[in-house]
Amino acid sequence: MKIRFLLWLTLILSISAVSGQTDKLLAAKEKAKSDGKAILIKFSGSDWCVPCTQLQKRVFEDSLFLSFADKNLVIIYADFPRQKKNRLSAAEEQDNEKLAEQFNNEGEFPSMVLLSSDGTILRRWHGFEKNHTSQVYIDEIKPFTNH
Repeated sequence: MKIRFLLWLTLILSISAVSGQTDKLLAAKEKAKSDGKAILIKFSGSDWCVPCTQLQKRVFEDSLFLSFADKNLVIIYADFPRQKKNRLSAAEEQDNEKLAEQFNNEGEFPSMVLLSSDGTILRRWHGFEKNHTSQVYIDEIKPFTNH
């Protein structure tokens, strides 16, 4: 039984390495496909990027957006903190770097990318406009969802 599990794990990791997909992205795709949801990747600098914290507070912590996201989205948080006390694990840091190489090679923060369950890019947002409420983002995402 252990050998089968190890073989399965090796296969999954090799597929991930070959395709350039991250662990977060592979897990999100599986969940999105099984639940009929889209994937939203949020690139943030949580401890140094003021627009990132504004986006987090005004949109991602808003009850309206949380309710919508729960029904329609699988969210990947790709954070790039600078302060030593907020440092991520090496594996998570590497995973986030791979996501950035694939979907935010411009290095813009905050940045969001909406993907279909198979990983096709549907929409991008760069920066945060203060007049954008959670409802604005919901209205922009909704045409790409099933609900």
